[in-house]
Amino acid sequence: MTDRPRRHGNRRAARLFIGLGLALMLAAGALLGYNLLQSYNAGRAATAAAAQLAELTPPAEELPLYQRYPDLPMPVVTVDGVDYVGRLEIPDLELTLSVCNECDLDHLALAPCRYSGSAYKDDLVLAAHNFASHFGLINTLEQGALIIFTDMDGNEFRYTAEDIEILPPTAVAEMKRSPWDLTLFTCTWGGASRVTVRAARIED
Repeated sequence: MTDRPRRHGNRRAARLFIGLGLALMLAAGALLGYNLLQSYNAGRAATAAAAQLAELTPPAEELPLYQRYPDLPMPVVTVDGVDYVGRLEIPDLELTLSVCNECDLDHLALAPCRYSGSAYKDDLVLAAHNFASHFGLINTLEQGALIIFTDMDGNEFRYTAEDIEILPPTAVAEMKRSPWDLTLFTCTWGGASRVTVRAARIED
């Protein structure tokens, strides 16, 4: 007779543990379902927000302004009353020079000058005195030498020196209307002719 209460108690305990286990499983299932639902709703909300932002955000510029509108004048910055159109670097000659926007004797005494053309249209021509600190040594540039022109908006144009010509001072048309992307020139000593470096732009 003493075994029956024990068996009855064991069954009751077993049922209790099973009930607790089922309750815990149901609670875990409910929590998992809640998390899945939260994740789904959050994903939908994020996707909807991204779609709205895409409609409100203007498209990124695929090309710089100068490439879309090459006829635009190059920007100019004025320093001490002088208009500058950019900066020229010739690493092989260890030169970094400002470039004046106007070309005349007064400006040539300061720095290289834009003789004609535009970097945007790949017909830029720069002139300078034959000082060693300006273009006096451009005749020593070897084919493939790097030349960098940077405009006042920070757009960088990279070129390689390809040819050196000696032109008479009267060859204005040949200087301005050449097939080259960049031309640098200076007078020889005595001014009898012009040392002219022709350069091709390195494509991005």
